[in-house]
Amino acid sequence: VYDEGTHLKIPFIEDEIIYDIRIKPTNIRSPTGSKDLQMMDVALRVLSKPTPSALPEIHRTLGPDYNERVLPSIVNEVTKAVVAQFTAAELMVKREEVSREIKHLLSKRADEFHIKLDDVSIIHCMAFGKEFRAAVEAKQVAQQEAERARFLVEKAKQDKRSAILRAMGEAESARLIGEAVAQNPNFLRLRRLEAIREIADILSTAQNRVLLNSDNLLLNTIAHEEISTATTGVTATSNEAFDALMKSASDFVKVGEEH
Repeated sequence: VYDEGTHLKIPFIEDEIIYDIRIKPTNIRSPTGSKDLQMMDVALRVLSKPTPSALPEIHRTLGPDYNERVLPSIVNEVTKAVVAQFTAAELMVKREEVSREIKHLLSKRADEFHIKLDDVSIIHCMAFGKEFRAAVEAKQVAQQEAERARFLVEKAKQDKRSAILRAMGEAESARLIGEAVAQNPNFLRLRRLEAIREIADILSTAQNRVLLNSDNLLLNTIAHEEISTATTGVTATSNEAFDALMKSASDFVKVGEEH
């Protein structure tokens, strides 16, 4: 074995056999099965070179095409042994660990043939079977449906709380109105006047001309109350106050009709 440089050669007795000891890349595909029996298609890129001191042994036992003779067999053997230790899901998230384990075991096997490995990497995405892809998609769909069901349950709880709070508010409002009516009977009359004002506001801003009688404006309810009060002994002062109230309400309605 001669190193690089100039050397003497005896004609007709010595013959040179040149070996390239630079690093050579080799791509090897290895179909194999995972721990959960999923078929995988793994492609490896191996950077290798021969051991210079062992070139005579390599030439005698393997020949110049030592890479093609050795690497495919040992790469398939080691890859199948390593991939079988991981599930399909683990191979996706532990790719670096898988590559490191393959390189460790492959280097030991290559040393037996005087081949040194500089690097081993996975260059092809692992292809899963149709059954596995369908199972992954079904799992994702089930997770989304579970999230949607959880959202619907939470929404139902919020709707229930809202309904309870709304009912409590309405009950409190009814209680306050009842107390106000009990303490001051004129509270209902005030509410009627507010209703009359709202109706007049709506009619005054409407583009169509609408004619309504006092029954539709709730004026008749106040008149009936005042008449019944007068029959039971209401003084002239209350009648005058009623007349003034009726006059102001009528004027307000006329203004709404003019608009």
